Amino acid sequence: MVELKNERIAIKVAPLGAELQSITDNNGREYLWQADPDFWPRHSPILFPIVCSVNNDTYTVDGKQYHLPRHGFARDTEFTLVRQSKDRVTYALHDSEETLKVYPYHFNLAISYRLDGNKVVVTWHVENTDTQEIHFQIGGHPAFNVPGMKKGDELKGTLVLDNAQPMTNLKSFADGSHEMTEIPAETDQGVIRFNDEYFKDDSVKFHRCQTHSVSLLDTDGRPAVTLDYKCPVMAFWSPYQKKAPFVCLEPWYGLGDPRGWEGEFKDKVLMNHLQPGASFMSQYTITIGE
Repeated sequence: MVELKNERIAIKVAPLGAELQSITDNNGREYLWQADPDFWPRHSPILFPIVCSVNNDTYTVDGKQYHLPRHGFARDTEFTLVRQSKDRVTYALHDSEETLKVYPYHFNLAISYRLDGNKVVVTWHVENTDTQEIHFQIGGHPAFNVPGMKKGDELKGTLVLDNAQPMTNLKSFADGSHEMTEIPAETDQGVIRFNDEYFKDDSVKFHRCQTHSVSLLDTDGRPAVTLDYKCPVMAFWSPYQKKAPFVCLEPWYGLGDPRGWEGEFKDKVLMNHLQPGASFMSQYTITIGE
């Protein structure tokens, strides 16, 4: 476990999944969900090389079938620590005999966390080390403690988006699947007042770059946590009917297979493509407080 600290915040990052496991302020307050297995046993997993699920956990590359679990393998794979400084840590993962069995491409994946005052800058870097074009999706899944809540409380909180216009989200279902049908989003000039019923159909997915920032408010109506991002999809999730005191704010470059979709992996909705030697880089920022 690597720990970084400055005068405002401190973080912990584990090599398993290169997963961010703690964010505390200078008063010791924990902002990240602490992976209670009775609710959800993760903190902030990296989703790669798919986001959500492929139908029946099966996908096709050049006519050959492969199998991947929900959200891919990166979150359950040991990364290598490649660089650490006072304010930054970088972990890396590359293809192996095991990954090639489920994902037939050569790649390098690097995840960096950098402290900047009260901000954590999370950077994803995917490099194509293959001799052919590779295809992938990537996303974040950080879970944040809802201010004022404890385990067993009825879920209740407020999110504020940077878009006050009417928005849409994708039609989703309790089994985690979705359709590409757009339905009106439950927003009031960019404000989402969520409770348990808000997540009755699993995650709520805003796509087509409708939003680039979201704040989780504290009990006084001030931002406790803010995410800034440039990805095409932003999803929100908390486990339905578990009275779990956290909400996930999930920036995605990808989507799962819509219900009934069949086709080649490269043709999936919101797929990213890299030619040999090319690379992809993006980041999102977590701000603690104002």
